[in-house]
Amino acid sequence: MPITNSESKTRIDEIADGIYRISTPVPPSPDLPPGFSFNQFLIVDDRPLLFHTGMRALFPLVREAVATVIAPERLSFVGFSHHEADENGSLADWLAIAPNARPVCSRVAAMVGSAGVADRPVQALADGESLALGRRSVLWFDAPHVPHGWDCGFIGESTTKTLFCGDLFTQAGADHPPVTESEILGPSEGMRGMMDYFAHGPNTRPTLERLAAFEPRLLACMHGTSFRGDGAAHLRGLAAALGG
Repeated sequence: MPITNSESKTRIDEIADGIYRISTPVPPSPDLPPGFSFNQFLIVDDRPLLFHTGMRALFPLVREAVATVIAPERLSFVGFSHHEADENGSLADWLAIAPNARPVCSRVAAMVGSAGVADRPVQALADGESLALGRRSVLWFDAPHVPHGWDCGFIGESTTKTLFCGDLFTQAGADHPPVTESEILGPSEGMRGMMDYFAHGPNTRPTLERLAAFEPRLLACMHGTSFRGDGAAHLRGLAAALGG
C-alpha cells in the first residue's frame, strides 16, 4: 500500500496515467464524526502541476508524498480552485521550494488575493483557456459560487478526461479507496445534508452542465474517493439534487 507517512497515513496513488492522488485522512471529531480527508493531485509532465496545496500544516506530508514521484522543486505550476486554507494554504511554501513554479487560478482569484500570497507572477486563466504541460494540457472552467467562492474554478485534463472538481462531490469519512466505480452522488449528498457548503446561486445548473459537456471519465474529488465512470451523468444528477 502506497503509504508515504506511517504516522499520518498520508498516501499517494496513481489514479490515471501520470495523475497522482495524495490523500491525508482526518480522524473522527465532534464536528465530523465520520472523519474527513484532504486530497491533492499531481499531474506529471514536462511541466508538472500540483492542484490543491492542502493547509499549511499538511505541507511536509504532501511534499513527502510528491517526492516519491518527482523532485518537488521540479513543479512548474501550483493550482487551486479558489482561495481557502485547504486549497492554497501552503502556496507560499511550495513556491519557496520550487523556484520556477507559478500559481494557477482564475482571473478573479488573481484579482482578489493571489498577489498577496505569491512572490511571483500568477498564471491567471480565463474561462475556456488551456494550459500546456507537455504532452498533455489542462482546460480551465470558471465556476463562480459553484459550490462556493466568487473566484471558484476547476481544471480538466484533456487526455484522460479527468475533471479536478474540487469541493464538488465532497464525501465525509476518513477511509476511502483512491478510486471507485460505485456512485458517489449519494455519499456526497449525505455530506451536504450534514453541512451544506453550496451557495445555491442561479448559475449552478448551467455551470454543472458546462462541466458535464467536458464528458469527464474521472472525477478527482478533493474530499473522499475519486470516481471513474460517467462523470457527466454524475454532474447532471448533482444539478437535479440541488434543484437547479
